Amino acid sequence: MESISGSKNCDRKTKVKELRYICGISCEEFKNEIYPKRVPVVLRGFDLGSCTSKWTVEYLVSQAGDKKVTTHVSEIPQMDFLNKNFLYRILPFSELVKRASQDSNEEFFICPEEKYYLRSLGDDPRNTVANIEEQFPQIANDLNIPDLFPAKSFFSSVFRIASKSTQLWTHYDIMDNILMQIKGRKRVVLFSPQDAHNLYLQDGKSTVLDIDNINTEKFPLFLKATRYECILEPGDILFIPALWFHNVISEEFGIAVNVFWKHLDPALYNPKDPYGNKDPLAMQSATQIVDRAIKTLGVLPPEYKDFYARLLVSRIERKCYLKQSNDDTEEPSTEDS
Repeated sequence: MESISGSKNCDRKTKVKELRYICGISCEEFKNEIYPKRVPVVLRGFDLGSCTSKWTVEYLVSQAGDKKVTTHVSEIPQMDFLNKNFLYRILPFSELVKRASQDSNEEFFICPEEKYYLRSLGDDPRNTVANIEEQFPQIANDLNIPDLFPAKSFFSSVFRIASKSTQLWTHYDIMDNILMQIKGRKRVVLFSPQDAHNLYLQDGKSTVLDIDNINTEKFPLFLKATRYECILEPGDILFIPALWFHNVISEEFGIAVNVFWKHLDPALYNPKDPYGNKDPLAMQSATQIVDRAIKTLGVLPPEYKDFYARLLVSRIERKCYLKQSNDDTEEPSTEDS
């Protein structure tokens, strides 16, 4: 199999590594040689089905036009999940596709240049997961999902549509997943889980919205995070291991499908989580324990609380942190794998 490197050059002060592109790999080679390394890669050469040619605006409108979908609508390209700088609006699928594919629209909610982003949901969003075969049966057969994971581990398949220049907030997922790019170019910036402390997280999402123009006075630690970048072309598959942070920028009107699967023991996941974005049950319990520890230390004078908190952090670091830093992550290679 052939491996090549490539990414958009970046003049920022942050450390940038080009994500690895791998061509001509089989499903078994991925499972046995690439997947165990737990590092994102872009896979090329897989047959994603007729969707890469058939899923035009006109075709999608004709096949699934009447379905009502809940859409993110924002005045600016950079969507912020923490501060909710977007609206949720319900549109017929046909209207969403038309609006998202255009730079400006005569009918709009906020302004003619507003941005649209669809993340498909289950038929009962509070209780059922997204599954393209169930929510979009008219076009599901156009998509071929490569056999890159055990079928029994499948969790969801999420249909995504985004306006040109739409940018999604930096976040992580608790399950392994593949992002299959069907239409349009997409730039993805990723950060290792070991850089979590540099990303200014709140509820698992980074508060740094514009990652290409960082406010270094407000977010100085962000420059210490190593960023991995790639450009996805139609037909590309990005493997995103669980816990890897990612920020997605649609350089063109884009259509993609995410597939998530459970790679841990099913008992570790929250059973009441149709979105697949709740931390494992063990983390939820650990958070409650930490909250109690913070409350307990609160009876001490400030300098004592500061001192003992640092001891606890050191203990957690010594007992739980991986010894390997992200600087040791496998480098991109131009050699055959």
